[in-house]
Amino acid sequence: MKIHPPLLVAAFAAILAAACSPGAPKPPRAAESPFAKYLWFDAEANFARFASQDSIRYWLDRTVEAGFNRIVVDVKPVEGDVLYKSGFMPELTDFRGTRVDRRWDYLQCFLDEAAARNLRVTVSTTIFPVGLVASRQGPAYRDPAFDGRTCTVYRPEGLSDIRDDRSAEIAFLNPAMPENQEWALRFVRELLTRYRFDAYALDYCRYPGAGADFSEFSRRDFEAFLGHAVERFPEDIFTYDKDGNRVPGKYYKPWWEYRAKVIRSFIARVREEIDRLQPGVELEYWAASWLHAIYANGQNWASPRSEFWREYLDSWASPEYGEAGFADLLDVFITGTYLERVWGADDPESVEFGLNRSLRDVQGDCTVYGSLYAKNHLDEFEDAVYLCLQKTKGVMVFDIVQVIKNGLWDDIRRGIDRAEREAASGSNEQIGYNIKTTTP
Repeated sequence: MKIHPPLLVAAFAAILAAACSPGAPKPPRAAESPFAKYLWFDAEANFARFASQDSIRYWLDRTVEAGFNRIVVDVKPVEGDVLYKSGFMPELTDFRGTRVDRRWDYLQCFLDEAAARNLRVTVSTTIFPVGLVASRQGPAYRDPAFDGRTCTVYRPEGLSDIRDDRSAEIAFLNPAMPENQEWALRFVRELLTRYRFDAYALDYCRYPGAGADFSEFSRRDFEAFLGHAVERFPEDIFTYDKDGNRVPGKYYKPWWEYRAKVIRSFIARVREEIDRLQPGVELEYWAASWLHAIYANGQNWASPRSEFWREYLDSWASPEYGEAGFADLLDVFITGTYLERVWGADDPESVEFGLNRSLRDVQGDCTVYGSLYAKNHLDEFEDAVYLCLQKTKGVMVFDIVQVIKNGLWDDIRRGIDRAEREAASGSNEQIGYNIKTTTP
């Protein structure tokens, strides 16, 4: 879901120069609002665009003018290197044909410029990705310290290292391995120690999919979880039929429970680090709203009190699966309602349905914000923004490249203004977690 529009045109040069001149006016400031209104700044898609501080300033001004009061700054993309000053991780300076000589601190620039505009900042990092498979770029491909730590993929053809699996896009570390968790916690601690920001978002804090990880480490770890040996691995988890579909084995359901509990356990460790190092920072998590379909990734973002999984006891859920829910560890869950339609409380492919279901399954354990993939709703984006704010406490738009490419600034402003007018008049009554259908 990465989009790479052209660089800024030359016509912006005069505007940017004027913004940096001694007599330039002060930048716009975000107004107070009852809603959290985020714009996401993806690291890879914006790598060339944000090669200069002037460009960052210009687009932050546009962000405020559109009505946003928060930004998400991605500082560790799936490539695996970082866009902040780290003591142990290389800085990403060469990506897809663009090389930057960044002698300034990318993250600190965002933090300083956001503060000047009254924008709150969420710092986002991917957690377990360490490289791009197609280009073989990233730490997993140049640092032998990662050998034996990336996921083992199980396909109908057999087992392979995800680094060599051409059907994969991203090289993931095995989330269950202690050394991988410690590596991730190291950069979490570094960010919390070196910088001051408002929130920290976990991205790609999961398994890459149903086919990974099937390493010998995961076999032993799963056996410890079960309390006994697994005679046939991976066949006792599942096999493949002639069409490549999974055929459940006898440990199919406990396998998904085990993986979900690995992810919950790691998130609990991040929560502890935040509370210890920078207690005011909110812990946020983005995931797809279709909770029932991402069990293979280990992503049970629901409340441990939610019982959504009971509807799937005949297919993939174990009776203890609900214990892996991690909404209670978060301050904010940003639900990815990247769905085909906007309206439709009874339509599983609508933003409205996804928001209702997310609120129901989180059960009030944390705050829920809706999020939108702009490309899905170019003709109804005002409605989509309004709906997120009408149903939840906030909206996140992914990503600024889509807003720029599709000219959505005015649509966003109208959707925000509409919701804020209703909130001011008392007519915007958020629905809680009511839902009109019982089947996600």
